[in-house]
Amino acid sequence: MFQVEGLKVSFPILSGLFRSQVGETVAVDGVDFTIEQGETFGLVGESGSGKSTTARACIRLIEPTAGTIQFNGEDVLSFDRKKLKAFRRDVQIVFQDPYSSLNPRKSIRESIGEAVRFYRLVEEWDLTDYVAEILTNVGLSPDIMRRYPHEISGGQQQRICIGRAFALKPKMIICDEAVSALDVSVQAQILNLLMELKEQYGLTYLFISHDLSVVRYFCDHVLVMNQGRIVERGEAEEIFRNPQDPYTRELVEAIPKIL
Repeated sequence: MFQVEGLKVSFPILSGLFRSQVGETVAVDGVDFTIEQGETFGLVGESGSGKSTTARACIRLIEPTAGTIQFNGEDVLSFDRKKLKAFRRDVQIVFQDPYSSLNPRKSIRESIGEAVRFYRLVEEWDLTDYVAEILTNVGLSPDIMRRYPHEISGGQQQRICIGRAFALKPKMIICDEAVSALDVSVQAQILNLLMELKEQYGLTYLFISHDLSVVRYFCDHVLVMNQGRIVERGEAEEIFRNPQDPYTRELVEAIPKIL
């Protein structure tokens, strides 16, 4: 479904009065991976390892410096504006901080309905019923749609963000540290919600996290990144049971143990 080869992302280093380029910082260096339909694919590593940059480059929120990206056999980097619009409906992203992801001046109905209206998925007179259905699917009462982000909890805000992504009927959702800002009990609720949506609608996930205990619970396959490069890959349980790379072993050993 999703194939990335030789992905490289670099940023210029600027200096001087006229901001001339004097070098570059390589954030992602030669990353390759394939995600099968219906799979939950984990991308793990410490902060600054290049995980989020990789995800953003895959959907062209950041333009890659080199490499190829294919979605269902089509070259993503060759997409014109019209195709890119359709692609971004098919591949949605949920960010780390739900509060900053929601417009504080828009109600929950407006936050979810804006993209639905943009892609013309339902008629205007059906929008309220559609939003109510989405809220029910993510475990919230439709009565909440008239509220604003500051009037609901962080867990509810993240459910709204998931609902907003899910409302476009995507084929794949990228979860970029989507539970790391939440309390542990709320994390479990959101992960269970994501799993229920996957089973019910056949979703595919790219799940980005630095929390290996969450990745072990949630993912089928795992890619471990360090300083922009892949250091290990394989089935989740095998990597946690028998890590090969020293960096992966350090990450696994850092997982809190229950005494």
